[in-house]
Amino acid sequence: MSRVAAIQMTSGPVVADNLQRAGELIAQAAEQGAELVLLPECFAAFGNRSLQAIADAEWGSERPIRRFLAAQARAHGLWVIGGSLPLPGCAGGKPLACQLVVDEQGREVARYDKLHLFDVDVADSHGSYRESNDYGFGDQVLCVDSPVGRVGLSICYDVRFPELYQALRAQGAELIVVPAAFTAVTGAAHWEVLLRSRAIETQCWVLAANQVGEHPNGRQTYGHSCLIDPWGAVQQSLAAGEGVVTGTLAPEQLQSVRERMPITRHRRFALPAEPLPPGKGV
Repeated sequence: MSRVAAIQMTSGPVVADNLQRAGELIAQAAEQGAELVLLPECFAAFGNRSLQAIADAEWGSERPIRRFLAAQARAHGLWVIGGSLPLPGCAGGKPLACQLVVDEQGREVARYDKLHLFDVDVADSHGSYRESNDYGFGDQVLCVDSPVGRVGLSICYDVRFPELYQALRAQGAELIVVPAAFTAVTGAAHWEVLLRSRAIETQCWVLAANQVGEHPNGRQTYGHSCLIDPWGAVQQSLAAGEGVVTGTLAPEQLQSVRERMPITRHRRFALPAEPLPPGKGV
């Protein structure tokens, strides 16, 4: 059995403050025996309007966020998944919402760039969200092998697109991570049902780390970070406040669910081969 943890934070615009708090929470997760820790979306910078400057620093020699992730992984001897940080695909390029996977030796072993950007209108105080104004689109589906199993990577709004999760299952995913900054409004309506649906459809563990509470820029996020098993049951959850959700992955449970209900063998429709270009949905 393997232990995993999701970190729930109320991040603000100041990178140094966020990293300090993230470090405290990662230490708690390590004390609880976690072998892999997931940070939420925008863990290092939430509501910061200098995304390009942050991205350029992470591409260049300074790399404060990337150095932090590596140092935490080495210090605690565990894998760290940085929920998302702004990082370009090339020097001077537009930031992408990037998820970095760092092994226990501090090596970056995988990078996933968010495929689906949150360009929507929500009935809250913020009203209009246009993530593509600040970020470029990713274009790859990605899994990575880890000590806790094969991990499928996704970020926040991705969770509304089940075809991505089917593609992750087709790549062998056993655990799928969902770092997020779900709004209070959309979270109350859809967060748990979406996560449980993705777990049920893929017969994977789902580990979700969300932002929580009221942020310095006035935005409100939903919390309820959780671990969901391959049958779709919520095993652990943290409704409110910053903290750590820790749980155990049981390989025999995943195997039993897949053997008793072999949905991949019963599928009658072909999976999408690769992501469509942005704006070309069908």
